[in-house]
Amino acid sequence: MLLTDPSKKISFNRCIRVGDLVIVYERHDIMKAVKVCENSVLQNRFGLFKHSDWIGKPFGSKVFSNKGGYVYLLAPTPELWTLVLSHRTQILYIADISFVIMYLELVPGCMVLESGTGSGSLTTSLARAVAPTGHVYTFDFHEQRAASAREDFEKTGISTLVTVGVGDIQVEGFPDEFLGLADSVFLDLPQPWLAIPSAGKMLKQDGILCSFSPCIEQVQRSCEILRSNFTDIRTFEILLRTYEVREWKMDCSKVDDGSSLACPPCKRRQPSSEGSVMDNPSSPAVMARPSAEARGHTGYLTFARLKCIS
Repeated sequence: MLLTDPSKKISFNRCIRVGDLVIVYERHDIMKAVKVCENSVLQNRFGLFKHSDWIGKPFGSKVFSNKGGYVYLLAPTPELWTLVLSHRTQILYIADISFVIMYLELVPGCMVLESGTGSGSLTTSLARAVAPTGHVYTFDFHEQRAASAREDFEKTGISTLVTVGVGDIQVEGFPDEFLGLADSVFLDLPQPWLAIPSAGKMLKQDGILCSFSPCIEQVQRSCEILRSNFTDIRTFEILLRTYEVREWKMDCSKVDDGSSLACPPCKRRQPSSEGSVMDNPSSPAVMARPSAEARGHTGYLTFARLKCIS
């Protein structure tokens, strides 16, 4: 996805090769990450797909099964990877991730420190934001979780941009080798206030810290610690509301009892046109409504900027 070696770079302009990771797209809520192997097959409700048929096709291709069903083969972008990765922990989703990258002011060449690697959802997007010359140093106290994250970063092609370390940042703090070098720090910890003093030492002047916490009590305690060395402290909660857009048939004809089933009244005069709904009572109309399954509270994002020494 983000390999610096042009010969291995995964993009929509390159054809799929043996060993590539592809996202098999059935529909918007059914996707799967698959490693391409020449003699392997994928079987799902649409039939049997041979990996050998995928090799040589560009990313984004539509491929067919033995039954005539089809799927799309997509490149593993951070957005798609977030939707298909293995959940070793609770993860951040696209709404929170995009907000974090924007408010941390990440650009190519930045150095980012992250504590709480987890499943690597955010780490993957951080790596793309700072590529090709920046770097992400991420830490997790759980050794097996860190090892699994390294494997995932190898699969998605960002291992040259991410270094995974093992350590309890709440207790030990960040390594001294990063003193004053980090452009941004991200904390996803149960007790972030314990790591804030160390994070402040790692940041460059005017650097930005972000802490993700699911509970408001964590936010309150963190803000108390932030006030001593940080300014511009702000907390956000990102609530994403999705809409379903569908085509419906509006029947404005009379119902069985003889009464008129009228269309909704409109105060404005309707322009006369051949294709209006009133002229065609049963013509389809496009309608939008909120999705029945909306993701609610995920957590609070607290941002703060390190005070400059005058």
